Formats: sequence, structure tokens, C-alpha cells
Amino acid sequence: MQRNFLEKFLNKISNFPVWVKEIIYVNLSDQIDTGVDLSYTFSTYKPALTYKGKCELDYKESNFDINIYNILDACDKNLSISEVALNTFMSLEEIAGYFLFGVDEGYLQIPDDSRILSIAGFLAGKYRTGEYFLESGAISKEQLDSAVDAYEQETKENKKFGQSLISLGLISQKHLDMILKIKEEAKKRFILDHNEIPKLKEEYVKKSDEYEKQIEDLKSENKQLRMQIEKLISMVKNNVK
Repeated sequence: MQRNFLEKFLNKISNFPVWVKEIIYVNLSDQIDTGVDLSYTFSTYKPALTYKGKCELDYKESNFDINIYNILDACDKNLSISEVALNTFMSLEEIAGYFLFGVDEGYLQIPDDSRILSIAGFLAGKYRTGEYFLESGAISKEQLDSAVDAYEQETKENKKFGQSLISLGLISQKHLDMILKIKEEAKKRFILDHNEIPKLKEEYVKKSDEYEKQIEDLKSENKQLRMQIEKLISMVKNNVK
């Protein structure tokens, strides 16, 4: 299992020229609301094995499927959730489910940040939209109950429950759109090949080398031209004398 796969990918990008990185940054900033850290909080978290989890990894007494042991092994190597997903070729939704299983069974330590469990529960389908906002602390139990009552009284068949939360001023449309998008994309499996990135850099370096060669050729031509001009000037001076 390859370690620090995402880190290698990011290191390749860090070697791009500043103007290229600025373009990447601007494009990404238009797509991502930095005020909503749902995905980032969970994907950068590094699960830690408990003693029970370490023993299960070493002896495999429970005879779980290979995915669980791959995840425990990745956690033992101090990989983040995103690295675990990339190295096991599973979706973030699948990793969230295995993560909750590991915590519930005592194989993984309970995170200090309670948001991580609520995010994992939402991505894995354990919590519905309203339950996620409740578990994450965005709304209270009373507010959720009020939203449920309002939703049940609605006559519009196509209205989603999240819209009731927005109508009551409990969450913003932007926040709802973001978490629903993240949940949808968490279902996708993402295979990251960091070896593709150097090709961009190689093309840039190749083009840069071509320009440098052209500059050197021009310098050489200018030098020869200057020598010829100096030689002509010298001949003219000798003729004048």
C-alpha cells in the first residue's frame, strides 16, 4: 500500500510556477466555500488505532473482510482519511462507513472533535440532513422538531426537508448546497495518479529549455555579428589612413 499518495501529488503541484498555482487557486476558490469545512475536517483527520484495533490487525481473529484490515493498516501508518480512501481505492462514503464501524467496535479511538463523527455519519448515511445538523451542533433538538412539524404540514410534494430548515432561518442555502454536494461526491471513487502531474511540469520545462536554447543561439549570433561589424569598422579606419 503506497503511503502519502496525496502528499506526493501536492508536492508535484507545489513545483509549478507561481502564475500557474495562482490560476489553480482562483479556480478552486470559486468552487469551494472556505466557510464550510465539512469535507476538510473529516478528510484530513488521522484515525488512531486502539490496543484492541492493533491486536485485531496483527492477529485477525475476527476474520473480517480485507477492506477492514487495509483500513486498520493505513491507520496504523498514521494516514489521513483522504489517504486511506486513495490508497484503498474506495469512496469517501465507504471509508466513512468503515470508520464508524471501527469506532463502534473499539478498534479506532473516538475523535476529540465531535464533528468528525457527525460528518462520517452523514456521509455514510447514518444521519439524514436534519440529523446531521443536529449532531453537528448547528441546530437544537427543539429546532429540529419544529422543522419536522413545519415540513409535515407542507403541501408541496417536491420540497426537501432541508428547505424547511432554510425557511425557518436555521441554516443557509449555501451551507445546505455544499453539504449535499459533498455527500453526493463522497459516493464516487477517485483514483489519483500523481505520476500524471510531472507531465505538466515536464512540458513546461521542455518549453522553457527551448526558449533558453533560442536565447543562447541569439546571443551567439549577436556575438558573431558584433565581431563582423568591429572587423568592418577596423578595415574602414585603415583605408581612411
